[in-house]
Parts: sequence; C-alpha cells; structure tokens
Amino acid sequence: MLEFENERTELVEKIEDLIRRKQYAALRALLVPIEAADIALLMGDLPEADLPLLFRLLPKELAAEVFVELDSDEQELLIQGFSNTELKEVLDELYLDDAVDIVEEMPANVVKRILKHSDPEMRKSINEILKYPEDSAGSIMTTEFVDLKATMTVEDAFKRIRRTGPDKETINICYVIDENRHLIGLVTIRTLLLAEEDAVIGDIMEKSIVSVTTLDDQEYTARSLSKYDFLALPVVDTENRLVGIVTVDDAMDVLQEEVTEDIEKMAAILPSDKPYLKTGIWETVKARIPWLLLLMISATFTGQIISRFEAALASFTVLTAYIPMLMDTGGNSGSQASVTVIRGISLNEIEFRDLPRVVWKEARVAVVCGALLAAANFVKLLLVDRLLFRNPLVTPTVALVVCGTLVFTIFAAKLVGCALPLLAKKIGFDPAVMASPFITTIVDAISLLIYFQFASVILHIGG
Repeated sequence: MLEFENERTELVEKIEDLIRRKQYAALRALLVPIEAADIALLMGDLPEADLPLLFRLLPKELAAEVFVELDSDEQELLIQGFSNTELKEVLDELYLDDAVDIVEEMPANVVKRILKHSDPEMRKSINEILKYPEDSAGSIMTTEFVDLKATMTVEDAFKRIRRTGPDKETINICYVIDENRHLIGLVTIRTLLLAEEDAVIGDIMEKSIVSVTTLDDQEYTARSLSKYDFLALPVVDTENRLVGIVTVDDAMDVLQEEVTEDIEKMAAILPSDKPYLKTGIWETVKARIPWLLLLMISATFTGQIISRFEAALASFTVLTAYIPMLMDTGGNSGSQASVTVIRGISLNEIEFRDLPRVVWKEARVAVVCGALLAAANFVKLLLVDRLLFRNPLVTPTVALVVCGTLVFTIFAAKLVGCALPLLAKKIGFDPAVMASPFITTIVDAISLLIYFQFASVILHIGG
C-alpha cells in the first residue's frame, strides 16, 4: 500500500499518457496487476470522461471489484453510460450486499434500471434486504452463505460447498441448519479438512453460536465481530431462523462510518455521507451553520456574565487578561474528559451505572492536574508577567486568584465533561453531540462565574 501511494502520481501520469496515445493494450496490462481498491483510487484522480474507457478495459471480474470500490458519483456516471448488457454483466459479478449498497446510494431512475436488469433471485433478495430498517444488521447482511444439514457427512458437505461455493461471499464458515432453517451450529473449513470423510456434521459442528438478529444495530453487530474476532457473524430472525451473515469487510465499513459520524458530531458538524472533496460548498455550509448558530447563541451566556461584572473589571483591569487562558484551559479539560468517556461508551466499556466511578476518577485527576497547572501558572505570573514584563498589577494576590480559579475550573470542567455524555446516553441522546462544543460553552460560563466570585472574595471588588 505504501509503495502504491508513492507511485500513485506516476501511475496517473502513465495512464493519462497511454490514453492520449490510445495504447489500450498497454493500459490494460498496466491496470490488471493492480488491486481493485487501488484502481478505484486511480480512477478518482483521473478526469471523469476517462472512467468509462478504463472500466471497459478491465477483465469482467476485476471490473466488478473496482466498481464496488468507486464512490457513488462515479458508479452513477458509469451506470448511465452502460449498455443493458454491460450493466447486467456487472450486476452478475456483484455480491448481494454490494449490490444493496449501490442501490441505496443511487437515485430512483438508476435504481429502477439496476433492478430491471438484475436476475429475479437477486432482485428478490435486494428488495428483502431493503425492507430492513436503516442501520440494522439486516440492512448490511448478505444472504450468500453456505448452509449444511446436521445429518450430512463431511464428504457430502464438500460436494455442496463445491457446487454452491463459487456464488457465495465466503466459504470459510458454513452454517448448520435444521429442516426449518433454524440455526443449530457452525463448522469451519479447517474442521472439515481435518475430519474423516464419513464423519457426521452434527458430531463435529460447534453448537455454541454467537449471532445477531436482523433488527440489531449495525454498530453493535460490527463491534461483536471485532470482539469475538470472527470473519462472519450469522444473522437470524425472531424465530432463530438463519437469514444471512455479516462479513468482516462490511463491519469495517460500518465502524468507519460510525467513527466518522462521531467525529463530525463532536466537531459540531452535521454528518455527511460524501467525502470532503466531493461535498459542495453549500452542502458544507448547511452541515456547519446550524451548530454554529446554536453555539453562537449559547455563548451569549458568557457575555452576560462578563457584562454583570463589568464594573469589577473596570476597577481591576488586570483580571481581563487572564479570562481567555482560564476559559481555554477549562474547555480543554472538559473536552479531554468527554472524549475519553465517549470512546468508552462507544466500545461498551462504560455504562451509566459506572457514573460514580467515572466521576470519582475524574475528580482525582482534576485535583492533580489543577494543582500542577496552578503551581506552574503561579510561577509564570510572578516571574514572567510581574518581573520580566514589569507589570506591577500582577501581585501575589492576583496570582492567587487566577491560580485558585484554575484549580476550581479544571475540577468543574472534568466533572461536567465526564458526566454529560453518560447522562445524554441515559436519556437517549447521542453522547458525541455532548462533546467539546457544548461542554466548552458550559465550562466557559462556569469558569467565569468562579473567576469573578473568587476575585470578589479575595480582592474585595464589587460585582
């Protein structure tokens, strides 16, 4: 992969040169040894007008693999240019879950054309999967798996695998079902290879099975695959009938989408399905402006607090210089706690019942961090601000106010940062939404209140 990234620009230049000179045989020879995912990246670097030509040069199976890796805009462009025969050839090479993903991304007119040229069995399967709720295990599963009967021998099992395996997404794990399609066990290819030919599947299969239902959340499904180090996870209906499997490649896509969504929410951006460079200006603005407006309005609370203590600041102007430092440090402290807790929630490491333990831990962390930062800041105020910059207004008393506020601000920020995501999860909100933007706003207000109240007590200034 690293070698490909280093050669990527050079490969694009070679492809453009071969296209310009119409050296199509050489271009095909150049592309065929490259992995499908890498070819898709190269096609993304080339002008859209060249994509149909490149795609038609690829062997049929490789072309289908590349098609799956392309962005939805590029897929739509190719489908619009396909003849009916070409479209059917591509669809025949796709696995069912990949076909479903493509259908979900395409506009209605393209979907109709895809379904029209799919074979009846695939069309039926696509329609069935599309009925499941979005973000459920049923929506990301594939029905292309190998199933066996418990009464089969190993020899019979291999005959069935050879007959049906070429059309299945994976044959590494075979699932054992009864006459009513209830999932009763599984057997791996390794187990079959090491068993005697006359051994009965029911005797060698694993009966302890981890499965998910069609309505389980897709993120939960993906994390289950990761937790148990499975290559595939069976999906059953409410009556424990086997209806599909979720493979590890689909789970990785789900986790990437969920992480991206959480990062965008934590940065106060509405989630988007499109890559950054494929997103238009107005789409980007629409994703960002609602949160910016909300945070701008919420930030007026800090302005009101400053206005309330305006007279105090006028009589002791040196305090104003340290407001940004206190607010930033408090916001950063809250964000550290919230991001850590949100990650723990996402990985199912932290539950709401752990709130007392989380608060107790963050309280101790806050005391230590606050003490260390306050000590460093006290030295900095007296040595740098007072002596080096010769600011006579920075007295030991002022340094005490600033550093004392710092300790209390960090303490409050850590508690707010760790508690809010758990409370949000408890009442049904996405914890990621409660991350840095909202927590920073809350902590800013708290830090200002602590600062001015502390100054009022120590310096005897009026509010």
